Parts: sequence; structure tokens; C-alpha cells
Amino acid sequence: MPEGDTVWNTARVLQRALAGARITGSDFRVPQLATTDLTDWTVRESASRGKHLLLRLGAPTGEHWTLHSHLRMDGAWRAYAPGERWSGRPAHLIRVVLRSPGAVAVGYHLHDLTLVPTADEGHLVGHLGPDLLGADWDPAEAVRRLADHPEQTIGEALLDQRNLAGVGNLYKCEVLFLRGVSPWTPVEKVPDLPGLVALSQRLLAANRGRWTQSSTGSLHRGQTSYVYGRRAQPCRRCGTAIRKEELGERVTYWCPVCQPELPRPSSSG
Repeated sequence: MPEGDTVWNTARVLQRALAGARITGSDFRVPQLATTDLTDWTVRESASRGKHLLLRLGAPTGEHWTLHSHLRMDGAWRAYAPGERWSGRPAHLIRVVLRSPGAVAVGYHLHDLTLVPTADEGHLVGHLGPDLLGADWDPAEAVRRLADHPEQTIGEALLDQRNLAGVGNLYKCEVLFLRGVSPWTPVEKVPDLPGLVALSQRLLAANRGRWTQSSTGSLHRGQTSYVYGRRAQPCRRCGTAIRKEELGERVTYWCPVCQPELPRPSSSG
């Protein structure tokens, strides 16, 4: 699941493969960048901001540019040695290829692929809340932003990247289970909002640097989550069947016993 930790890991992969390298060839397979040629540009840095990936480049003329991409649910970057077979995804999903003397970076099914002056990065990511894995992580600001929407459900508020950047559906479900909070609880009714924010950051940080995301501490298949992806399976705490339901535009998983629900607002007039 491409959440904040996955994007952070991806940025590190590209950093190791390309940072400091001169691009010897590029191939963009999206209409808006189809004629762009990055040959002789230099890769300055690969960084992440929430779920956004920022590949910062230096043009031969001295200007600084950023290749921005978003993985969403199905995007990925892979780095290969020159001459190595590209095995990450089907070829028709390739959106960009960047070649250097030591590595080839291939972007599959990337979304929002844009090239902008680095000085204009704020237009793409400036709206985001504090980055859970960023050097400037500010838990108090994340709590403040969440609290600014008191009537919104906590399940939806955690997914709003304007509040805090990096939490996706998997971590939303797991954090709320671990805190014993129903996804439908209004933000103003969450008993310990700072504690919930702190746990969100700890979970993402714990999974930073590895590709298997676990909230349980186990890396074994089928044992990595408490509720996410476990509809109708017994709760690991109380044995009650885990439920799955839509919340906003996403599905959510929860235990109806361990996460007691407040009465939901009536949908009738």
C-alpha cells in the first residue's frame, strides 16, 4: 500500500540509484511531457513529502527543476542496473524512464507526473499538513489542523493530507483500532487526539526502511495487521468478526467491540 512510508522508501531507492548522476537519456510516456528531454541534466536529490515524490534536478543551464510524481494506489518506481531486465510491471504501464551511467529508473503507473521549477514546489505540496516522516514533523500543528474540523469523522480527517501528510487507509484503520476509537467518531469526541497523532507517526516510522508494513510487530504473511484487510476474520483481541464498510470515498475496517461506536447522525431530515 503506497502510504507515506512506502513513498519515503521509494525516494531512498532513487536517491541511492541516481543522486549526483548525470542523466544520459530520458523517455516520458505521458502526453504533457512527451517531448521533454532531460539528457545531461543532473539528479540533485530524491525526496518525499507525504505521499508525493520529488526528484530534484539541475539543468545544464543552471536552473533547478523538480520532477513530481504521486503513486496513489498503484504507482511505483523501480531502479535497475544497466542491461538488467525490467521486471517491475507490464511495459504498457511505464510512464517515464531515466537513464544514467550506473542505473536506470523506471516509473510505473505514476500519477500527476509534472516537471516544475523547484522554487514552485509549494504549488504542488504546500497545502499538505506536517509530514509524519519529515525532518520538520510538528505533532502540535497536526493536532491543531485536525481539531479545526471538529464535526468531521476521525476516519476521514486522518486521510485528509491537509491535516497530516502520510497516513493512508491502512494506517488509518490500524491506528484507530489500537486507540480503541470508532472511525465514525467526530474529531471533537476523540478522547486523546495528541496520542492518536503520536501513534500514527510511530507506526509509519517503525515501517520506514522496509517494504512489509506491519502494525502488529509481525512480518509474517497474514499477521501484519489487526483489522485492515481482515473482514469477517476474528478480532485479535476479542474474537469478534472484523467489519468492513464505506466511510467517505474509502472503505474502513474496524472491530465493533474494541472500537465502540457513538450514535451516528441520522440521515433523515
